[in-house]
Amino acid sequence: MTNSSRQDALNTLRAADSPFDVVVLGGGITGAGVAREAAGSGLKTLLVEQRDFAWGTSSRSSKMVHGGLRYLGSGHLKLTRDAVRERERLLAEAPGLIDPLRFIMPHFHKQFPGPRLFQLLLRAYDRLAGQQSRLWLSPGETLQWVPGLDSHGLAGASGFTDAVTDDARLVQRIIAEARADGATCLNYVCARKILRDAAGQVTGVELVDTADDGAGSAFRVTANLVINATGAWAQRLRPGAGQGSPIRPLRGSHLVVPFDKLPVACSVSLFHPDDRRPVFAFPWQGRTVLGTTDLDHREDLDHEPSITDAEVSYLLKIAATLFPGQPLGRSDIISTWSGVRPVVSEGNELAPSKENREHVIWQDQGLISVAGGKLTTFRLIAREALDLGRHQLPAQRPAPELRNERQPVLAPCPALPRPPGVSHDLWQRLQGYYGRQLEGLLTAGPLTTIGDSGVTWAELIWAAAHEDVMHLDDLLLRRTRIGLILPRGAEDQLPAIGTHCRKALGWSEPRWHSEVERYLALWQTAYGVPAQPRQGVHP
Repeated sequence: MTNSSRQDALNTLRAADSPFDVVVLGGGITGAGVAREAAGSGLKTLLVEQRDFAWGTSSRSSKMVHGGLRYLGSGHLKLTRDAVRERERLLAEAPGLIDPLRFIMPHFHKQFPGPRLFQLLLRAYDRLAGQQSRLWLSPGETLQWVPGLDSHGLAGASGFTDAVTDDARLVQRIIAEARADGATCLNYVCARKILRDAAGQVTGVELVDTADDGAGSAFRVTANLVINATGAWAQRLRPGAGQGSPIRPLRGSHLVVPFDKLPVACSVSLFHPDDRRPVFAFPWQGRTVLGTTDLDHREDLDHEPSITDAEVSYLLKIAATLFPGQPLGRSDIISTWSGVRPVVSEGNELAPSKENREHVIWQDQGLISVAGGKLTTFRLIAREALDLGRHQLPAQRPAPELRNERQPVLAPCPALPRPPGVSHDLWQRLQGYYGRQLEGLLTAGPLTTIGDSGVTWAELIWAAAHEDVMHLDDLLLRRTRIGLILPRGAEDQLPAIGTHCRKALGWSEPRWHSEVERYLALWQTAYGVPAQPRQGVHP
């Protein structure tokens, strides 16, 4: 959506021409999934996000589309079964966006879990997925898969296959599908209040445009059904939120390091020596990622979450444990990211890593609130919320049916010839990332890459012109990831980015310089390495 079409959509909303069937609050993976299923079911749908699409957890996850082997080990059979089936569905629908990734779990003598127990767990995992991916590697084979791995006491390794994605791009694709079916989706629009009639039934939402730092005036839209998919923020709009199961914000942080400093071609997992939590090193966007931590996030949810010095040390320690011959220090870190998971607490003072990751849905007279859950199962969560809420639509009798379960979430990419000079891997990624929009992207600009990021200038220009970019961090941290994978947030590339993208963004030169200053300050605070130790230790 361009700036002019965004303004047209806002003007239409302010005119209050007709009510919506459903208003979705939250532009992360869950909200996008709800909007996609609602619009695909023929419901008049509005989605609003108070910041940028995928600004919260859905651009800062561990990027895994997986069944959650650890959850199977904890007895969460249904969660794992649903997730592995959704993983297979997404792999089939969007290769290049969701890609298979081999996971290797080394086993060391006299350390839990032993290989026999882990292989039994993998057998159950394969049965749930309906196919076999597990394998056993001898110590020699393990070192072929993972060169440089600590071989002291190595008994072998278990291998299995899950998947990896770009979470923010997945959200963009789902929003594009929702729009293709008629949904109105707007970022930087905040829900200030849920509107109700005298009997307490939901009648709509009061909204405010926050694109200009919240300076816009409030306006109202009418709807009998509101789905609150705001994640860690869900309790702000849910009445009686202090009762029952509370949302426990848990922070997970990651490090991005150069691939040549930690060259892993698969995801390598090990239990951290401090707390026995599983931590991963995995390849992503041509770099290596280390993650994740898991601790209570007690800071203001409206501020950008950021990694602490204690978390940096925690993650560097697992790298030193896995690869003792490849020292990794703070100066090697390209970037960091921290996300806040909206885990629904069981209220019995569990350690963060022991909390249940299953989602919870609350109902209140036309307000459906969703929290918890996994990125992988977004479609199932969306359909469950809509199935509960569709009976709140009094103007429609009988309640509308949801779209056919067999219909794809992500429409197939059109059959286009691969452009000259574009590699097979890049072409598959572009097809997966952009789907039915690929033809337009190919005409946006050069398909040459920006530095060694693997991101093309065409992608940056296309996003600037068509993908709701309100601020520079939208473009460099979520529409593309060059701010995470190039040094210092791609600072050296900013003059060239301005030359290529300023016109498409519609920004004056003073606005561009203001955005650059804002972005670099934000990057240093929330995506860089802490300049000095901050308070807080990992539990």
